Amino acid sequence: MDEKMLSTQITELKEKLREWKKIQTQKNIPESEEKEMAKNTSIWSVYTNEDKDAMEKLAAGYIDFISRCKTERECVIEAVKLAEAAGYKNLNDVIKNKIQLKAGDKVYYVCMKKTVVLFHIGTEPLEKGLKILGAHIDTCRLDLKQNPLYEESGLAYMDTHYYGGIKKYQWVTIPLAMHGVVIKKNGRAVNIVIGEEENDPVFCVTDLLIHLSQEQLKKTADKVIEGEKLDILVGNYPGGDGDKKSVKKAILKLLKEKYNLLEKDFLSAEIALVPAGKARELGFDRSMILGYGQDDRVCSYASLVAMLEAADKTFDRTACCLLVDKEEIGSFGATGMKSRLFENTLAELMNACGQYSELALRRALRNSFMLSSDVSSAYDVLYQNAFEKNNVAYLGKGMVFNKFTGARGKSGSSEANAEYVAKLRSVLDRNNIQYQFSELGKVDLGGGGTIAYMMAEYGMEVIDSGVAVLSMHAPWEATSKIDIYETKKGYSAFLAEI
Repeated sequence: MDEKMLSTQITELKEKLREWKKIQTQKNIPESEEKEMAKNTSIWSVYTNEDKDAMEKLAAGYIDFISRCKTERECVIEAVKLAEAAGYKNLNDVIKNKIQLKAGDKVYYVCMKKTVVLFHIGTEPLEKGLKILGAHIDTCRLDLKQNPLYEESGLAYMDTHYYGGIKKYQWVTIPLAMHGVVIKKNGRAVNIVIGEEENDPVFCVTDLLIHLSQEQLKKTADKVIEGEKLDILVGNYPGGDGDKKSVKKAILKLLKEKYNLLEKDFLSAEIALVPAGKARELGFDRSMILGYGQDDRVCSYASLVAMLEAADKTFDRTACCLLVDKEEIGSFGATGMKSRLFENTLAELMNACGQYSELALRRALRNSFMLSSDVSSAYDVLYQNAFEKNNVAYLGKGMVFNKFTGARGKSGSSEANAEYVAKLRSVLDRNNIQYQFSELGKVDLGGGGTIAYMMAEYGMEVIDSGVAVLSMHAPWEATSKIDIYETKKGYSAFLAEI
């Protein structure tokens, strides 16, 4: 064989070797890269019947939860009920009876009936840090004022003050239910739920008829309906005799007869007006959920379920599920994250474990890892100019992470460290969790925040994660069942491996 022919054959063999290596490389794509490629395809296409059954079971439980639990107090009652069924004990009872807690014990603590914290104690000392799922259970609504009831032109109204960031025009002419509690002077609580049963009356805020609204429609959207016009219509039938007939008096008589309530009892009441009715499956294919308060009860429920499903497991690092109040108005107050609620509760837990010292508490907070479990805005093609398509969450694409929140220039944000993000990506990929990264919207359009930055002040690792939502902060919000299921799976993986 001459030298030229040999050279030609060697070149051909090298080419064949390159082709073979290329084919082998394609056959052996690393698992994490396969998942990255798969994110451009529909998650539905890779779901087994078992996956779909588990997803539908979770969705059914969630629909029931948000249909019944429309206030923070109702959410806490349900969370405690589920926790106790899973073997959790009241931390107050542990403290009162001077019980020494140990690894494997599960306790909960309730603050003012509007915030609840669950702990599943791990084998490692608490100063090594916790793994925390933190979400909020308050949501937008209309609250009755302290002196709400009045009569005008033969109609009885109740005056309200809206809670959280809302588009006020969305709350007119829809059926509203009344949820809340009245505390009598003797301390007795009167729980109120009116408007959820088929035979219950409902309430509403009226609007000006279109025939006479020429001037109203010239106003900007934030002025079309003003806050002081969000009063609910509650009666029209006058009671009493002769000149003493009064719709207001008739309403007060009904309240006295049915609930033993006096007008002054509203001074010590917490009563909210919320959209009446149950959450429903959305779409011909029933792939989505339409319901009130999904910001942020969708993440709260997923966090709670993930925590309770792990009740029989053993953790190295202590697990925690934190469901708080007041996020929608800045996390102020005794039940919000700007209080020392979590810090004080953790101190009590450490003391009950025989591990408390001020230094150990500081180390526990600093060494913790947290998912600030809150919703993200989903891409809406009808309002596409508000989003940047490459950095937005999409319905049906899985769990959402926001590396940072805040407003223009990342103001008010606690940005997650790259090392923490990489750690989470590794956990999620190992557990076949479908996820996506997102920003709230275009840079200069506005922004928002969660409880993440407050927890980050302790020095712990924090990132925002949760479910994409359409029509966020509207009376009815939309989510995808598949996103809720993937998020719950993500929370479970976080608790198992962080």
